[in-house]
Amino acid sequence: MTKNMGGADRIIRLAIAAVLIVLYATHVVTGTGGIVALVVAGIFILTSLVSFCPVYTLLGFKTCKTTG
Repeated sequence: MTKNMGGADRIIRLAIAAVLIVLYATHVVTGTGGIVALVVAGIFILTSLVSFCPVYTLLGFKTCKTTG
């Protein structure tokens, strides 16, 4: 699994995940929308931690600097 996410992309995803979690915790987003928000937040956190996004691989997209 090769990294395909840059630092800025990771920070943006973590920020979006934090916003989604706060919206759910403050009951701004509830019900099915809240569950979807938490799932999306979890995916964003996971992909940020491992610096890999499967969708980027499918689209042939990279936001990280290439080394070599």
